[in-house]
Amino acid sequence: MRRQRAIDVLVIGGGPAGLAAAGRLARVGAGTVEVLEREGRAGGVPRHCHHRGFGRWGVTGPQYADRLVEAALGAGVAVRTGVSATGWAGALVVDTTGPHGLERITARAVVLATGARERPRAARLVPGTRPAGVYTTGELQQAVHLHHQRIGTRAVVVGAEPVSYAALAALRRAGVEVAALVTEETRPQVGRARAASARLGRRVPLLTGTTIVELLGRGRLSGVRLRHADGRPGAIACDTVVFTGDFVPEQELARRGRVPLDSGTRGPAVDGAFRTAARGVFAVGNVLHAVEPARAAAREGAAAAVAVRRHLEGADWPASAGLPVEAVAPLRWVAPNRLVPGEPPVPGARFLLRTAETLVRPVLLVTQGGRCLHRARVPRRVLANGSLHLSGAWVGLVDAAGGAVRIGLG
Repeated sequence: MRRQRAIDVLVIGGGPAGLAAAGRLARVGAGTVEVLEREGRAGGVPRHCHHRGFGRWGVTGPQYADRLVEAALGAGVAVRTGVSATGWAGALVVDTTGPHGLERITARAVVLATGARERPRAARLVPGTRPAGVYTTGELQQAVHLHHQRIGTRAVVVGAEPVSYAALAALRRAGVEVAALVTEETRPQVGRARAASARLGRRVPLLTGTTIVELLGRGRLSGVRLRHADGRPGAIACDTVVFTGDFVPEQELARRGRVPLDSGTRGPAVDGAFRTAARGVFAVGNVLHAVEPARAAAREGAAAAVAVRRHLEGADWPASAGLPVEAVAPLRWVAPNRLVPGEPPVPGARFLLRTAETLVRPVLLVTQGGRCLHRARVPRRVLANGSLHLSGAWVGLVDAAGGAVRIGLG
């Protein structure tokens, strides 16, 4: 028997975006606001990132997570941990399971803030046996920082993104020698200083244009087999390998609710007010765009709260999904990826794009049916897989009958 309850706002996901949205809603008197977090503690990924640089004051991840939780609780949010949303029993009715059994929660608005996850080795189709010693960054950081487990003695890190260097730091903290960082890209996807610090300061070689083609060993990992860009084979002896990056949105609950997904981001398709095509269902944070830093996700959560509050106060929900917003190569995707003509993004929101190639001071060009709506230069170099931001100042120029809006390079 499920216990049934009704509340005003149900936020699913207790990371930075969900906590920020919930806290802002509670502070403005949005009624009963509840956050569901499936793990034993709320705070999201920052909980097990012990390096500094989080939030306005550059605190450690756990400190930042604690502040988010305290702010939400202080605003009157009910934060329930160890509770998982398992499915939908109606348009705004969510089934859950947790320490106190089964529940069915009806809300006036549901906010999906389920975040993102790294694709594990199996999803990357790396052949070999299934030895112990294979991690994603999240698994590694939890093992090191939360559970204080023994990791291994010698590791290879797959990737050269910011999260890869965070994995390197976690390995060093655990006393593990890092044999190499290995990436298929032609250069690291971090700034020169950070890459040089690892290569020269910590003497960790970076193998670019290199692919892991097989995991070796039975029982425990004994090494990895490599293939370099020129076809040369190679191998590194190690007892630990960490697959980093390659994030995908945690969109299973959205999919079960038949919330339409965007083919580019693979997260829920939303407009500039974080509304999905399902009335009353919003999505925010890294479930929309895997992944952005915690501070950006929190800022987005606060912005989404404005739209949720408007909905609770009776604002109209768009009758249609709106016009599609498409990214043109080498841009990979854009979020939000729908828009309602004449309705700019809510304050604090903006368009986020991801590039597949390194760009030097690119010019972003917004067009509709060949008509230029907006042009903006990004005054910096953007590395491959890096993010670009674009204001929504041009949305008022969109023709409701003009078809898809495209964002490319000028």
